[in-house]
Amino acid sequence: MPFMNPNRLPDTKPRIFYGWWIVIAAFLNLFCSTGVIYYGFPVFYPSLVSSLGFSRAQVTQGFLLGFIVVGLPFGYLAGILIDKIGARRVILYGVAFISVPLFLMGFMTKLWQYETLCLFEVLGYVFAGPIANQVLIAQWFRLRRGRAMGLAYLGLGLGGVISPPLANFLIRTLGWRHALEATGVLILLVLLPIGLGVTRSAPADMGLLPDGDLPGSTGHISQVTEPSMGVVAAAKTMNFWLILVGSALVIGAINTVIQHFILFLQDHGYSRTAASHFLSGLLASSLAGRVLVGYIVDRVSKKNAMAFFYLTIGSAIPLLFLAGRPVAAWSFAVVFGFAMGADYMLIPLVTAECFGVASLGKLLALIIMGYSVGQWVAPWIAGRLFDTYHNYDAAWKLMTASGVLGAMAIYAVAVPKKLSLKVRHESTSPQAINS
Repeated sequence: MPFMNPNRLPDTKPRIFYGWWIVIAAFLNLFCSTGVIYYGFPVFYPSLVSSLGFSRAQVTQGFLLGFIVVGLPFGYLAGILIDKIGARRVILYGVAFISVPLFLMGFMTKLWQYETLCLFEVLGYVFAGPIANQVLIAQWFRLRRGRAMGLAYLGLGLGGVISPPLANFLIRTLGWRHALEATGVLILLVLLPIGLGVTRSAPADMGLLPDGDLPGSTGHISQVTEPSMGVVAAAKTMNFWLILVGSALVIGAINTVIQHFILFLQDHGYSRTAASHFLSGLLASSLAGRVLVGYIVDRVSKKNAMAFFYLTIGSAIPLLFLAGRPVAAWSFAVVFGFAMGADYMLIPLVTAECFGVASLGKLLALIIMGYSVGQWVAPWIAGRLFDTYHNYDAAWKLMTASGVLGAMAIYAVAVPKKLSLKVRHESTSPQAINS
């Protein structure tokens, strides 16, 4: 993969802005750290239930404990480290914490072992997952931030599309233990070289400016003045709490569906293979959401778009009451997946629009820590409701309400006005960047 040397003499051929290599790196980081772990791991739940005797609450309990014990304190630490030493080094730490525990899960026999390994898995997710990669994209892009974030988050969605059938294939071919070991090794082999050879924390590390402008260039200069607010000041605003609560409610509903979807469909008579296909279809639909929204949100109100998709998520969940009919199950997968695709990438965009990027790592860490509680408490509650009532009816009603309330919270966000200034100069400078 080619690299740009900022000390190299300019040539006459325009070069691709290095930020797009950063997008590729973030794509792969999210593909493995979030797409595979978040969406692919539920395929292993039936094996854990049948082989190790875990209940449905216990299979989600490991990650719940991880986010409470590790995610909350280390999430903010990750934000501090990102702002201090850069996203690149933090991501590299996370790669080790993702791959090694996943490999060791192939040897576990007890619930406490599973829960302990989940703690380290969550630590890897905190360091190498959305927090660091959202900051990475926000640092490299201003005007094209929505487009870049959407392309990077295709990795998360594509990882989700590929990982359920891949995990199912590995389980059938190797057994669930060796399948976990193989997944851990593959993640290490992909992300370690990318982190070392490609990822750079900020444009300044290469003598560049965001969106491809060069210092001193007389070419096309694009500047966007953004608010700049510290963590303490931001946490005192209503906007911060509306974003945190709204995202916690909706992401809790999303993860409840993701974590229980295969088990739920199996209860309705679908095989694990067929259920995996539905989950892959849902995540394939999310890819369309990420691509389309990534191009649209640079031109429309980001917080209104976020509220609309949150409302769509809540409105789609009642279709699960008809999931015994394949048409209804596929309709849910397409609608819910499309709306879900816009979710995670809009959170950093709205946050940056409200508070700027100076303390974005810490702010996103706080928000992600907050919504991570909902992200794993909600599936655990759904598991307890199932264990009590032996169906998911109460859980789906609760998640529908969460989606609607989350949409209302985001719609109430008041985005401060910002001044956009674009200045164009004619230039034939060979240093012009094709971004």
